[in-house]
Amino acid sequence: MKRPPAVVVVTVQAAEPDRTGGGIETRGIDRVPDDERHGSPRELFAIWAAPNVSYLSFVVGGTLILLGLSLAEAIGVIVAGNLLWLLTGFMAVSGPVTGTSSSVISRAMYGVIGNRVVVAVTGWLLAALYLALNWSAASVAALGMAGQLGLPDTPVLDAAVICLIAGLTVLIAIYGHGTIVRLYMTLTILLALVFLAVSVWTLDHVNWSYTPAEPPTGYEHLVVLVAGFTIVASTPLSYGNSPDLTRYLPKDTGGRAVALWTASGAFLPSVVFTTVGALAATTLDMSDPQAALESIMPVWFVPTFVAAVVVNTIANNGMTAYSAGLSMQSIGVRLPRVPAVLVVGVVGTVMTLFAVLVFDFLSSVKAMMELVVVVTGPVVAVYATDVALRRNRYDGHALHDQSRTGPFWYRGGVNWAGVLAVCLGAASAAVCASSSFWAGPVSEAMGGLNLAVPVGVLGSAALYWALSRALRTLPAAATRR
Repeated sequence: MKRPPAVVVVTVQAAEPDRTGGGIETRGIDRVPDDERHGSPRELFAIWAAPNVSYLSFVVGGTLILLGLSLAEAIGVIVAGNLLWLLTGFMAVSGPVTGTSSSVISRAMYGVIGNRVVVAVTGWLLAALYLALNWSAASVAALGMAGQLGLPDTPVLDAAVICLIAGLTVLIAIYGHGTIVRLYMTLTILLALVFLAVSVWTLDHVNWSYTPAEPPTGYEHLVVLVAGFTIVASTPLSYGNSPDLTRYLPKDTGGRAVALWTASGAFLPSVVFTTVGALAATTLDMSDPQAALESIMPVWFVPTFVAAVVVNTIANNGMTAYSAGLSMQSIGVRLPRVPAVLVVGVVGTVMTLFAVLVFDFLSSVKAMMELVVVVTGPVVAVYATDVALRRNRYDGHALHDQSRTGPFWYRGGVNWAGVLAVCLGAASAAVCASSSFWAGPVSEAMGGLNLAVPVGVLGSAALYWALSRALRTLPAAATRR
């Protein structure tokens, strides 16, 4: 068998340091040199707030009330589920230490070869599906607005709207980290103003004494509470890319600040606007949330609201596409970062066109996304556990060594502790999961109780901890002190 080269990595250097965000970022997964590090943890708040000042939060909040929860129960579930953003923040601390992306850092968890498989599924395929799902939803909102303005409902218009939204998203991802840092502060302020206005109008229609018409009781009550928690928790568990947005910070940046600014940027707007969605559902029919919310706002404000929905989607998908381009490089695709982003964007756009123009692909994607936490939960858990076990002591240079003699080759290029923890954790979560089209045997035996999140997250973390010690895959330095 031919011996692989000592280091296999795309090594395109940035044309200029990523300081102003004024040009296209050409740096890929190669390590950011110390003299190009800049910024402070405070900038992470806006980076994570812009995607989470979200119309989706209204939808999720309304869904909790539709499930039969009381207002107090819904708010409790919202806070509890969003606490998982702390995991996203904790993962982010590995970015400044290594100066590289999460899809490279995860070689420590899965090995050089094993990591390619895991990242191909979780960092690329699922990313493309998320792009399609979000673009489809935003396109439907924009096309509805176009219909109200009297524009003809034609496939040409549909395709033009989809391509415009996708193009703006990909443009943000192409310009990269510096542009995201600068642009998302402005987007956070503008989106917050729009959704706060919607919230004010919503508060005029809240039934503060609301009680469910047929509240669940007994064991069914527990099933509904856990189902609501799973819905809320699925959003923070879908973000395993937080180190990608911290890799340009100085190496000595405080980990606590990185974790808290990241987590709070997502947590605060998610809690506020999901709660508003729950409040709205006390009097409005949130089975059609867009129509319900538009019914309580002035007619002149509706186009602004729809525009905000689209802009929020662009902000969310811009971050996703950016990380997906890095993931493509890390699995061995020999493309510079910009072409890699374009490939991801084209794939996501094609999926979206099929969803809106050809067949009900969106329903299939939504059904699959109900179970995506089965995979994302274990992956996030293993990453966070590895950061804790190694005490965030990673060597950015060593992570790029893909040779058989490198520290992350393990056995045959696979760290079986990480691979088994994710696979067994995902399998365990699947048999404990419950959705509109799938009920695992354990969940079915327990009356529909969905334990996918606690089993997947806690089970995978415990497995990885035990297997890492049993297989001795952690360096001795990581277990001292």
